[in-house]
Amino acid sequence: MPPPATTESLEPTKAQRVFLLLRDAITNGDFAPGSYLPGEPKLGDIYGVSRVTVRKALAELDRAGLIERRPGAGTMVKPRQVPSGEMVADFANVLGALVEMGRNTGVRLLQFGFGMPPADVQRALRLPDGERTQRSIRVRLIDGEPFSYLLTHVPEAIGVTYSESDLASTPLLTLLERSGVKADHATQTVGAALATPTTADALSISVGSPLLALTRTVFDPDGYGIEHLTAFYRPDRYRLQMTLARRGGAEDRHWAPTLATPQPLGSD
Repeated sequence: MPPPATTESLEPTKAQRVFLLLRDAITNGDFAPGSYLPGEPKLGDIYGVSRVTVRKALAELDRAGLIERRPGAGTMVKPRQVPSGEMVADFANVLGALVEMGRNTGVRLLQFGFGMPPADVQRALRLPDGERTQRSIRVRLIDGEPFSYLLTHVPEAIGVTYSESDLASTPLLTLLERSGVKADHATQTVGAALATPTTADALSISVGSPLLALTRTVFDPDGYGIEHLTAFYRPDRYRLQMTLARRGGAEDRHWAPTLATPQPLGSD
């Protein structure tokens, strides 16, 4: 499990701060594509840092594909590349979104094993004391680029029905149902987090970058937990949406969710 995101551990360095400020200025259009950034001495004056710090921040922008450093000419802002793929999941159709995501994305398995779950996972899955779980860490990819970091716990009795190679090639929900259990309903919470060194490295982003954080517990028809998921998503490559409809009578008009099929952005 990635280390907790504490303010102290994620306090950005001066170079990270300049990188984030320049990245926002570029993505917000303050520096137009094809234009040149001020020189290193001027940027140092603007942000109150040394040229060495500016140089580190520019190197990070270069790695992110936002600028092109041209010797003798300066630092040019590169044209923005519209992502060819972004996952859009329907918040009102949790299990359907899981199936669709498994079909339309790739996966990289980082860890696979068995052990005692943390106390919060044990409670969420309603496991008896001493019951182990199958624990895995995966990174999901769209068009070959990482967009989510997934930590899952499955009760050991279910987890022993599939192998490491199975999980590396088949969506977990498919493996769970292949084992004979049925995913009936789920609880889900969504929040925000900052990227730790572990998640930042897996998702190819900077430490301290904002992430969409999601916790989900999936249950069978009898209310037994079959999967606990802690997930972190890059907000530039994944978003949740909900389709709403007006319901109720004249005295009780309200918005209520309707089901929609999640689709990758840009598809029909």
